[in-house]
Amino acid sequence: MTDYTAVPVDGPRTGRPRGSGGAPRGSAGIKASRLYQRYRKYRVIVGFLAPPVGLYAVFVVSPFLQAFFYSVTDWTGVSPETEFIGMRNYERLARDPVFWTALRHNLIVLLTLPVLVLGLSLFLTYLLDFAGGRGPGGAIAPVRGARFYRLVFFFPQVLSVAAVAVLWEYVFAPRGGLLNGVLGAVGPASWEQNWLGDPDLALMCVIAVMAWTNVGFFVIVLSSATASIPGDILAAAQLDGAGPARTFVKVVLPLLWDTVRTGWIYLGILALDGSFTVVNIMTVNQGGPDHSTLVLPVYLYNKAFRDAQAGYASGAGVALLIVTLLFAAVVLRLGRRERLEF
Repeated sequence: MTDYTAVPVDGPRTGRPRGSGGAPRGSAGIKASRLYQRYRKYRVIVGFLAPPVGLYAVFVVSPFLQAFFYSVTDWTGVSPETEFIGMRNYERLARDPVFWTALRHNLIVLLTLPVLVLGLSLFLTYLLDFAGGRGPGGAIAPVRGARFYRLVFFFPQVLSVAAVAVLWEYVFAPRGGLLNGVLGAVGPASWEQNWLGDPDLALMCVIAVMAWTNVGFFVIVLSSATASIPGDILAAAQLDGAGPARTFVKVVLPLLWDTVRTGWIYLGILALDGSFTVVNIMTVNQGGPDHSTLVLPVYLYNKAFRDAQAGYASGAGVALLIVTLLFAAVVLRLGRRERLEF
């Protein structure tokens, strides 16, 4: 039988011309194909990222750059004409006692609001998820009606901040206010206070309203993070004899550390930037009485729109930005710890 198998005349096929000593035939095509595949991959990624990055640059980065520019000018906010004045706005800020008063109030809110909100949120999370006794099999069970309680706690988040401020303004009203009405009914008349008119109490009332608004949100966040913890970890703690409170403090809380740290940063930024609406609506003369509730966002707003000093207000905005960035950096640095995986 005839064998029709093709036998190469000049030896076995090696993928390259005999005696050429060069690269294998087609290597350039392979490299081009890889480059094309990489181009297609990054083209898709860039195509998805370009619109949000462009919007972020236009609506976030661009205003920051404009604030830096206007902070070294004497722009009034109305006239199109500006004159470069260097660092005079910042020198004026350094000499302005009202600016330092507003900054001090921001720092007070910054130190108290995260502690108050996260402390109450962790306590309520423990009550909802770990104070229900023992369930089937001896496992720690949530309290009965925990979903309803979470809904009630979250309700302030549904309301706008302006509506919350108006509501609490009536609660704190010295005459006919709900708080003084309750205190007058259960105790002596000396318990009734001019809550928003007393310089020693007004800022505390503002902090209390901001805490009431945000506690429910963090209860939901922390409850969700708690639910993601594997049940085997909690069961192991129970087998070692740990009760609900000890399990929450020694086991659950370390696993929630990343969530708590993120919430701390969020609340710090809220304390620095988000107090404008509450102070502007609730307090006397938008920061009174006697500047006792004045914060930097309200100070900035008054200088820009009431006093037509937009350049000076931009300098105050840059100072607020620096304080916010420093706070975030400090929290990230101090809150750094070994990550617990589960």
